[in-house]
Amino acid sequence: MDVSGKTAVVTGGGRGIGRGISLAMARNGANVVVADIVAENAEGVAEEVRALGQRSLALTLDVSNQESVEAMASQALAEFGAIDILVNNAGVIGSQGWERREMPNEEDWTLIYEVNLRGVARVTDAVAPNMIEREYGKIVNIASIAGRRGSNRNPPYNASKAGVISLTQSQAQQLASHNINVNAICPGLLWTPMWQRIASRDTMTPNPEGKSPRELFVEYVEAGTPLGREQTPDDIGNLAAFLASDFAMNITGQSINVDGGLTMN
Repeated sequence: MDVSGKTAVVTGGGRGIGRGISLAMARNGANVVVADIVAENAEGVAEEVRALGQRSLALTLDVSNQESVEAMASQALAEFGAIDILVNNAGVIGSQGWERREMPNEEDWTLIYEVNLRGVARVTDAVAPNMIEREYGKIVNIASIAGRRGSNRNPPYNASKAGVISLTQSQAQQLASHNINVNAICPGLLWTPMWQRIASRDTMTPNPEGKSPRELFVEYVEAGTPLGREQTPDDIGNLAAFLASDFAMNITGQSINVDGGLTMN
């Protein structure tokens, strides 16, 4: 999974899966632009990347804002001269207060669409011209196994991730002639800040014994996952590094599950 000398941009890189991807890129030789809506989180991960011996730039990024996206791409190019790898990881599960609502509201639908789906297209459009100019690039979009099926709890999230899977195929076709690979990863069940929000939702599952969100999550994983164990940000990061390497030069337009066998297709 050698990505030595490459520069990777990781959106939502300041925590959870994004942090795992940023560190995996660094461990495999890449310099990393850690772009996150929370500046403090981005800088913390950037420091970890530097501790691994790689250059890193922490940037504040709101993928739902065009000006923010363009500023991030410009700063990254000014610092490193090229962007070889883009990981579109930034994502949300809902707007503020989502956990306390029986069903998503209009604000949830709007935010999820703007970040999870439109944000992927927006950042790719800002970064792709540099890749096209150099006839080289690797793009990895973070979808979800939620994009493989519907949901009675959060339809906008599942729909957005299904859109990422479809968008990945479209981008792969659009950019293939420029030697740019575009693939998606569909993470399964990871105990990240996002899943903590899901597990704390009152309507997730009956809980007469008053178990903690973490206990409910572990039970959910063990009951439904063939391998019987949760996934980790490192699992996602390792696959992202592989897809960003030239070992995957003939893989494009694919969406790969990392979920312990929960979803097989």
